[in-house]
Amino acid sequence: MTRLSRDEKLPQPFDSAFLADPYPGYAQLREYGAAHRVALPDGSPIWFVPGEADVRDWLTDVRLSVNKAHSGIGYKGFSLPPALDANLLNVDPDDHLRLRRLVSKAFTPRHIEDLRGNVQAAADRLADDLAEQGTGDLVATFALPLPLMVIGDMFAVPETDRHAFASWVNTMLIPENLHQVTEAVDNIHGLLVDLVATRRAAPGADMLSTLIAARDEGDRLTEDELVSLAFLILMAGSENVQHLISAGMVTLLQHPEQLVELRADPSLLASAVEELLRYAHPNLMAIRRFPTEAIEIGGTRIPPGDTVMFCLASANRDPERYVSPDRFDIYRADKTHLALGHGVHYCLGAPLARMELQIAFGTLLRRFPDLALTVPASQLEWRSSFRSRALKALPVATGADMQRLRRS
Repeated sequence: MTRLSRDEKLPQPFDSAFLADPYPGYAQLREYGAAHRVALPDGSPIWFVPGEADVRDWLTDVRLSVNKAHSGIGYKGFSLPPALDANLLNVDPDDHLRLRRLVSKAFTPRHIEDLRGNVQAAADRLADDLAEQGTGDLVATFALPLPLMVIGDMFAVPETDRHAFASWVNTMLIPENLHQVTEAVDNIHGLLVDLVATRRAAPGADMLSTLIAARDEGDRLTEDELVSLAFLILMAGSENVQHLISAGMVTLLQHPEQLVELRADPSLLASAVEELLRYAHPNLMAIRRFPTEAIEIGGTRIPPGDTVMFCLASANRDPERYVSPDRFDIYRADKTHLALGHGVHYCLGAPLARMELQIAFGTLLRRFPDLALTVPASQLEWRSSFRSRALKALPVATGADMQRLRRS
């Protein structure tokens, strides 16, 4: 890839072949250099950074801001209205640490561990539904509802609203037109405002009530911060987990020898989840950054205010960092990865996500020893997005009939 001046037409690497399987494209970009000025599908210019060492180092550099106010030409990418945008992903260290301190009071390890029984009960119930179907869509029947049940219970979201919220988030991320985005965002905002009002009038033991009451030396969340944080936690707590469950199951089914060993030794689940996070995490990119002064990455000068995007998925497959990075290996000794971020923006819900994933995979492997795809893996449909890689559906046969015959 040749260097281009700021006036020349930018290359657009995110074509249909790239979106179908981005990893060969990432490998090519890593080979070409440390930072590339390219265009997003909507034509917006960005600097794309693919290498693990650069991604890890720069995610902690204070000269890179997540605040769109530091965009030199005015950020033209996807933006939320202020009522949903005042969350941890969009504020720099001072405000970020203030918000994180307040939110962490509702995300203690003890509270997360107290949820284990509820998460397992939800997984068992959904596995029963999947067994009853015999054949069906693992996304719709198990992967999507599990995190919605968990995070919905944590926030006391009425069951009737949970799937509507997930549908609106999906529309917001992958719209057919701009009108759909506006409508989805309005619906999400309205749901959350009503939910906050309900919890404020009648507080409970849920996380939203805790956030409403949270204080830090007399400080309290503003209304926009409160609604924005509720939105972020609900979205991240449902989106990423559901997509890793489905992508993770495809990965395991495509590696049958390791799948057999994992079924035989459930103590390997924690290691397998870490490898799946590295190998198949749906979140491909870190949130965009804006240099507050000129920086240099790998000999390439990046002016202040330009948009920089660090590719987590590429970093997690970098051969300069990992031995045979494109090989899935539940025994991999190196358990570190960037799937959950790095630095001050490291995922607040990481312990909950890990617990949910271990329970989800453990339940599916235990309950369905004959689980199999009903279509070739090459025919599976993936979400068309340069930001995330997620299955639209995962048609499977559970082998439940075979199990019943064996028991009879």
